[in-house]
Amino acid sequence: MIYTPTEINKLLIEKFGKKRNIFSLPKLNKVVINYRVKDARESKEALALAEKELIAITGQKPSLRLSKKSVSTFKLRENDPLALKVTLRGTRMYDFVDKLFNLVLPRLRDFKGLPLTSFDGQGNYSLTIRDQTYFPEVDLDAVGAIRGVQVTLNISASSIDDSKMLLSTLGFPFTK
Repeated sequence: MIYTPTEINKLLIEKFGKKRNIFSLPKLNKVVINYRVKDARESKEALALAEKELIAITGQKPSLRLSKKSVSTFKLRENDPLALKVTLRGTRMYDFVDKLFNLVLPRLRDFKGLPLTSFDGQGNYSLTIRDQTYFPEVDLDAVGAIRGVQVTLNISASSIDDSKMLLSTLGFPFTK
């Protein structure tokens, strides 16, 4: 179920009680999606295919991330292409979060919910989906390699408990 920010605030006020100021309620600022492409250095086709998949998943063109320095043990040179990154805000962010919570995560094999330990100190939540084919937009015939999708939910909250409350209001499946 897709919520607007005002509907989310109403639900949070019901959970927190009327003693909370509406401006101090936690809110979802942005969603950052990282898509690692290991063979981008050798193959421009793999990079183009990965970019096409990420555009299908997010509905937005990704930016290319380059290596900052050379590492000889990984055969990596400075400015080699490493990954693709998309930052979602606004309605695209809420559409992606709805799709992630209601379509993608229930498709995972042996899925029992996501752990409560993936919060950082500021209340942001990070998760990794090891296979991009769980997203319904990805064409299974055109997939060249299995890639992981890293998703970070950036939340403006004063504590981890407030972030948990916001995510559970949005329908996030935590482990019991």
